[in-house]
Amino acid sequence: MSGSAQVRAWQPGLDGVVEVLHAYFPSHAYPSHTHDAWTILLVDEGVVRYDLDHREHGLTRAQVSLLPPNVPHDGRSVRPEGFRKRVLYLEPDRLGADLIGAAVDQPELLDPVLRRRIEQLHGVLADGREPLEAESRLTLIEQRLRQHLRRQVVRPAAHRDAGVAGRLREVLDAHLPGGITLDEASKLVHADPAYLVRAFSREYGIPPHRYLTGRRVDLARRQLLAGRPAAEVATLAGFYDQSHLTRHFRRMLGVTPSRFARS
Repeated sequence: MSGSAQVRAWQPGLDGVVEVLHAYFPSHAYPSHTHDAWTILLVDEGVVRYDLDHREHGLTRAQVSLLPPNVPHDGRSVRPEGFRKRVLYLEPDRLGADLIGAAVDQPELLDPVLRRRIEQLHGVLADGREPLEAESRLTLIEQRLRQHLRRQVVRPAAHRDAGVAGRLREVLDAHLPGGITLDEASKLVHADPAYLVRAFSREYGIPPHRYLTGRRVDLARRQLLAGRPAAEVATLAGFYDQSHLTRHFRRMLGVTPSRFARS
């Protein structure tokens, strides 16, 4: 593997799947961020290392990685030649919030049958002409993922002020894309601003502002794939202008919004 980053992303029109991403990154390292979706990740070339909820993990070609929604993670190549990956982003209710803890405990799954089914679904979605087959394959994949997650022993939650952090996250989500000041949020949550930042950072591993930026980038991805121009998307996603969007988008995804849209 060599050369520049390669990205192909699209919305497949399959209920439950919000985005498909095929990418090669020779050097990009993802900063810590969250998604509002379940992330099913295959590595086709190279080895990826990432931190999820403050714990380090590794992913090779033999494994499937399942990253739960709203849990911070990053990502980087172990090898100098970079990595190639395929990703499915599923709507958050497809697997259920009750299984998030199990996914945090064991995000890597060594299951050749599951990996083969995911590869087959990618092929069907890339072709785009067999909707019933795509639905059938997604159903089997979700069933097998639930079986894995329900076998996991969910660890007790650490002692954190999850209630305050959770309410702040709801406030941030409700004020997308425009955003909200910390003082305004503190009045809605009924907590001191400094305490809000500490509680949120302890619970989710990233500060509130970085969570909000990640959600805006996710929103921008969907708008770009829907065919809207980057300048319009910047406003729709809550960024000041296109350059502001480009700076955060490139930092998060390793490519510019325009290049992502052309994929």
